[in-house]
Amino acid sequence: MPMTQQYAATEPTRTEVDALPGATVLEFGAPWCGYCQRAQPALAEAFAVHPALRHLKIEDGSGRRLGRSFHIKLWPTLVFLRDGQEVARLVRPTESEPIREAMRRIA
Repeated sequence: MPMTQQYAATEPTRTEVDALPGATVLEFGAPWCGYCQRAQPALAEAFAVHPALRHLKIEDGSGRRLGRSFHIKLWPTLVFLRDGQEVARLVRPTESEPIREAMRRIA
């Protein structure tokens, strides 16, 4: 499954996310966010090494329940899940190695 390019305007429920089998990377952010845009090359490098990981790119903001349920404060925030359980989290990553390391932990 390749890296998702577009933010999903419709988010899954927390129950749906918690029930996801296997490895998942949740990316919370917004298309207009400068920090989110700067993180994309590092994310692309990391997903090139781990292309089979599920990637859910969720547009976050005020009133968005999924982001609040994960206590998202800054964008982008990456939440690394294994069978619906959080294993790692990165906030505003700028380099691919920390992302790849977190991906290794859930792969």
